Amino acid sequence: MKKLFQTKLNNTSIDLSLLLLRLATGVFMLTHGFPKLQRLLAGEMQFGDPIGLGPEVSLVLAVFAEVVCSILIVLGLGTRLAAIPLIVTMAVAAFIAHGADPFGRKELALLYLVGYVVLLLSGSGKISVDRIISRK
Repeated sequence: MKKLFQTKLNNTSIDLSLLLLRLATGVFMLTHGFPKLQRLLAGEMQFGDPIGLGPEVSLVLAVFAEVVCSILIVLGLGTRLAAIPLIVTMAVAAFIAHGADPFGRKELALLYLVGYVVLLLSGSGKISVDRIISRK
């Protein structure tokens, strides 16, 4: 019981927590990114334009963040840099695309946003490609 209420941080549990956060946010985001990638590859450029860049540019940026950056997050490769486009994408989704919607509609984007901010601040942890590269 004492261990359950312990507040001292354990490096192993931190690294496992960061791995779990990376895998969950990365893989779950891919389920949003792959349909957009398929639309992009099919030439279907119908997409929202929440910040005035044009639907084509907005779609390409969303695909880059939700597919490419999500894969990097899962691998733990360039995690802090990969988190930035995802943070921007989720902030646009939550505060602009769904800005006028009820909280329940923007809740998922906000949850992803928090996860990506944590990864930006913490990095990928020891169980990552970043760690392997930094050892050399």
